[in-house]
Amino acid sequence: MSLVWIILGLLLLVVGGEFLVRSSVALSFKLNISKMVIGMTVVSFATSAPELLVSLNAALTGSPAIAINNVIGSNIANIGLVLGITALVSSIAVDKSFYSLNWPVMMLFSLALYYFLWNDNQLTAIEGGILFLGLIVFLVVLIRSAKKDVEVEDVDESLAVVSNFKIIMWLLIGALALYFGSVWLVDGAKELAVKLGVSDAVIAATVIAIGTSVPELAASVIAAVKKEKALSLGNLIGSNIFNIASVLGLTSMIKTIPVTDAAILDKDIFWMLAFAAVLIPLILIPKKFNISRYKGLLLVVAYGAFIFLAFKS
Repeated sequence: MSLVWIILGLLLLVVGGEFLVRSSVALSFKLNISKMVIGMTVVSFATSAPELLVSLNAALTGSPAIAINNVIGSNIANIGLVLGITALVSSIAVDKSFYSLNWPVMMLFSLALYYFLWNDNQLTAIEGGILFLGLIVFLVVLIRSAKKDVEVEDVDESLAVVSNFKIIMWLLIGALALYFGSVWLVDGAKELAVKLGVSDAVIAATVIAIGTSVPELAASVIAAVKKEKALSLGNLIGSNIFNIASVLGLTSMIKTIPVTDAAILDKDIFWMLAFAAVLIPLILIPKKFNISRYKGLLLVVAYGAFIFLAFKS
């Protein structure tokens, strides 16, 4: 039954996330917010909602290891699994802005998270507030540095004419689906961890992280197969930044998140830092600003090693 609850929880999170994104974008159009700002802020916050609800529910119900490793595992999966498999399907061109802004900011947030957790074995409200404030600053810099005519593909312009009633219904459906999805997923993960004889942290970093990455992986692979557009590395890096700053930042502002599993600081967070750091040599050697198929294979193999070692330990 634990697997059933996990699958049902993930399905509800996907549905709830989709409805929340639609309602948020439609509401933003009503408030006359520009398409560029909607794409860079509203869509990013809304797509982080499933992870936020999972971490918040886990922290409030006495499973802080799930709250932390939900984010750590998701960040590892974004690079090792999503980026790796997509590169296997079709090589990815890397924009030069990647190492001038996005990557340094991701590393800064990743190192800040490590320091905050290592310093006192918990993520406090003040530390969460610092992370979230850093995210706001990053978004302001991002919006100011973007060109006025930038095309934001994530924003569906047809949502500009949606009725107020439909927006409210979408918000309600999204909120209910996200709530029950997070409850079922966390409860199912706890049960599965007990049955397999592993920690909550292992299940969060593997099963939950892969599950929440499946929609993004599917969309990226389909786009690569159809040759419609290459996966934007900036979007993946942005997702990792949001996971740390908004998901853990906001969750810790509501309830302090203690480190209850030693493996989080001994191993898991170093995997996250390693996957983030390896992107620089990966895009510079040997062919610059390109993630080829064999580089994608290296990422997938490394991710497989992470999953194997997580369960073996």
